[in-house]
Amino acid sequence: MNKVALQGPVWLASDIHLGPATPATSEAFLGFLDAAAEEASALLLPGDIFDAWIGDDVIQAPPPWLAAALQGLKRTAARIPLWLGRGNRDFLIGTDLADALGARLLPEPALLETDFGQILLTHGDEYCTDDAAYQQFRAMVRNPQWQAQFLAQSIPERLAMAQQARGESQAANQMKAAEIMDVNAQAVEEGFRAAGVDILVHGHTHRPARHVLEVDGRRRERWVLPDWDCDHANPPRGGWLVIDSDGLAFYDLDAG
Repeated sequence: MNKVALQGPVWLASDIHLGPATPATSEAFLGFLDAAAEEASALLLPGDIFDAWIGDDVIQAPPPWLAAALQGLKRTAARIPLWLGRGNRDFLIGTDLADALGARLLPEPALLETDFGQILLTHGDEYCTDDAAYQQFRAMVRNPQWQAQFLAQSIPERLAMAQQARGESQAANQMKAAEIMDVNAQAVEEGFRAAGVDILVHGHTHRPARHVLEVDGRRRERWVLPDWDCDHANPPRGGWLVIDSDGLAFYDLDAG
C-alpha cells in the first residue's frame, strides 16, 4: 500500500463539487485554500474536488470559474504540499493537472503516516458495494481503454457525455434506498484489515460523522468527510478535517 509521509497539522476536504453553477461554494473554497496555506503543513483533497472532470486538457483554455479554482490551488501548492485525489466525479484527474498546479496525486488508497500515527485515506466509493449498478459503472470508467476512448473525443462531446451520465445517475439515485448508497460494513472491515490500521477517513457519502466500531477485537474509527454546498443547501454546508499530534477534529465552514 502506497504511503504518504506527513508532518505537522494536515487538513483534508473532499466533495466540494466545484463547477459553473457553484459560485458561492467556489468563493468559500478559495477562502479555505488561503486559510490552509496559512495554518496547515499539507492539504489533501481526496476526490470530487470538481463536479465533473472531463480531462486535464481543459486547463489549456479554462472557463472563468475553473481558472479561478486553478489559480487558488496553484497558489496554495506554492506554499504547502497539495495532494489531489480522484473521486467518482473527477476520476480523470491526471498528472498533467497535478504538474500544472505543482501538486501531487494521492495514491488509491493512501496510507497516511501522520503525527498521530497511520491513517487510511480513500475517496470512499469503493466501499459502497451494495450499489451493484454503480460498482459496474465505476469499473467501466476506471478501465484505461474506456478512458482512452473517452479522452479521444472532443471537449464538447465529452461535456455532453458527462452531462448525460450525470442526469442518468441522478435519476437512478432517486430510485435507490439511501442505505444502498452508503458504505457496506463488510467492505469497510476488509479495508481495515488490508491496511492494518485503526483509523479510516473517506468522503463520497455526504454523511459526515465519526463512527466507532470493533473489527477483529480492535477498536476502530471511521471518519466521514463532509460535502460542500453553499449555493443550493439551506443552510449552506461544508467543512474539513484536521489531523495533528492530538488526533482528528472536524471544522465547520461557519465555525472556521
